[in-house]
Amino acid sequence: MKQENVQVRIRKKRQDYQTEEAFKALRTNLQFCGREKKAVAVTSCTPNEGKSTVSLLLAVSLAESGKRTILIDADMRKSVLTGAARPSRKGLLGLAHYLSGQSELEEVICRTDVPGLSLIYSGPFPPNPAELVGGSRFREMMETLREQYEFILVDTPPLGSVIDSAIAAEACDGVILVLESGAISWKFARGVREQLDRSGCPVLGAVLNKADLSRHGYGRYYGKYYGQYKAAGGEES
Repeated sequence: MKQENVQVRIRKKRQDYQTEEAFKALRTNLQFCGREKKAVAVTSCTPNEGKSTVSLLLAVSLAESGKRTILIDADMRKSVLTGAARPSRKGLLGLAHYLSGQSELEEVICRTDVPGLSLIYSGPFPPNPAELVGGSRFREMMETLREQYEFILVDTPPLGSVIDSAIAAEACDGVILVLESGAISWKFARGVREQLDRSGCPVLGAVLNKADLSRHGYGRYYGKYYGQYKAAGGEES
């Protein structure tokens, strides 16, 4: 059964001016990476740095700018997306169902209340998420979606914890790394960056999250996102 008619309501907290401008800058910088950079993985070093919130709000920003966008929740180990993007009913099919061959791609795509934005939930926690992401069905899915959408955002697990995001990145055109301000050492972040480099997928940039803007001049950090975000109704991932 197709899920395109399932109503998914995006819960967005009211954003201040700096937050809105930060996401506009992030969206613009992504667009200036080139038309060939349309499938982008989003990851972090550790859990709770805010990469799922950044993925969702960036997807919303892209759709609001008129770009056909789909967000894939590939964090099948610890998904928090349902807290911020609530479906109208339970028991939806998700990425795990498709990758394991239990459903077809059109059966797992949901439309949201944001025009131009579609979403694929992670589905139930499978026993072998890394193997599923590394399988042929994931690559087939990405190629099909490239023909239907202008941007594909893939929210992946923290690379400092599991290898899934590096595997998913191999099927993407670039990676955005979300870092929590003051929480991650430079050495740890460099190690994660090296893992991404080995995947052959270029790192398009970093997002410094949860920074205290009052301590820094906004203009000094042009090209990066600095703000404070929390996923509505769920823990940040």
